Amino acid sequence: MSYNILADNNARNHPDLYLDVPWDALRWDSRRRLIIHEIRHWDPDLVCLQEVDRFWDISTEMKNRGYESSFKGRTGDAKDGCATFWKSKGLRLLEEDSIDFSEYNLRNNVAQIFVFELNGAQKLVVGNIHVLFNPKRGDVKLGQIRMLLEKANVLAEKWGGIPIVLAGDFNSTPDSAIYKFLSTMKLDISLHDRRQLSGLDSSEFALYDLCSLLKYQWTCEEVRNATGRSNVMVAKHPLNLCSSYAMLKGNSNNRGHHGEPLATSYHKKFLGTVDYLWYTAGLECSRVLDTLPVGFLRRTRGLPTREIGSDHLPIVAEFVFTESVDDDSNQEDESDQEEETAQETTRAQHVYFSSDIDSSDEWEAIEDKPTFLLYSGGAVVALWLTTVVVGAINSVPLLPKILELVGLGYTGWFVYRYLLFKESRKELATDIETLKKKIAGTE
Repeated sequence: MSYNILADNNARNHPDLYLDVPWDALRWDSRRRLIIHEIRHWDPDLVCLQEVDRFWDISTEMKNRGYESSFKGRTGDAKDGCATFWKSKGLRLLEEDSIDFSEYNLRNNVAQIFVFELNGAQKLVVGNIHVLFNPKRGDVKLGQIRMLLEKANVLAEKWGGIPIVLAGDFNSTPDSAIYKFLSTMKLDISLHDRRQLSGLDSSEFALYDLCSLLKYQWTCEEVRNATGRSNVMVAKHPLNLCSSYAMLKGNSNNRGHHGEPLATSYHKKFLGTVDYLWYTAGLECSRVLDTLPVGFLRRTRGLPTREIGSDHLPIVAEFVFTESVDDDSNQEDESDQEEETAQETTRAQHVYFSSDIDSSDEWEAIEDKPTFLLYSGGAVVALWLTTVVVGAINSVPLLPKILELVGLGYTGWFVYRYLLFKESRKELATDIETLKKKIAGTE
């Protein structure tokens, strides 16, 4: 899971982004509860969070759920940073590194890099980053991402060419040059305006000087930030990356033409996708958690809400190792059949990241247990009453046949009214959602 949880300090210091958000939905206590509930519900083995400035609040809850953690805070006046959590039961930390980009004159953002061993078998590198937001500094954004990819590759090679997963808020849209850099391994920056590299220029954040003479001018410092060398205009990285969401077909209402979600973030000045889960060879993405439809998000008038704890949505992916790890001992006296059996056993035991949730965990995840029990009891009583009424009706001559005709007629009308056309199906879904909120008392 990758999740920008909206730092409490940022929420309070940028009220212009949350003008339509109820005041109680912005309170940290309320948002913390929703964020923890979201994580508990999906129960991921690895959680990469960005914009964390209440680390101890989160880590205490996560520790109780069996997670270990690591935090890397930003420098200077910033109060937030990146935090990564992993289940100690199945994952063993082998190596940890971090990047403070201020040490390279690339602003004060940070990134984390880890090497994990999964159940004593497969190994992988995990990166967690929150890229600079400022749309005008595409050179810095590109430099931060390039450096993360290079360092992740070094660690992967050190441990035998193991696969890599990169999570985070990349502050770049799927139509951007930076997304192209990530997916194609290179980018000729001389063909782009540094202020438009991230794709955020089309939002309401900034209006740029349209002077064509200055559009593609790069200073030596900006070129060095982007490519690593002041005399090189092509930025490159060594990883053949795939995006989890783009590799799997999703609901057309939620996905753009790149295959990415239409929106992973929404507030007063932006609605779009900036969060990604990238991975390399050695892994396959077996499934992802689809994001909420844009139409639904627009009706909220901005995140967070009383049901969603951040101005970003969590993105979740499940991965499969495509190759089994051979036994380090490589004993020559083992037969081919024994090796094949051992590999199949390893594959069966360690193939998925996501853990199964037992019934006790599901019961613990229910916050309002009295209400749940009341609704369950009511459903049983309603079923019994329905059975009694149907039995009484069946005893009256001709009445059952008449009711059958009425039922068939109503079914035909319902199909024509709500199911036959796309717009009608959307209307039905909205009505059901509204009814659920009225029943639950959340509207």
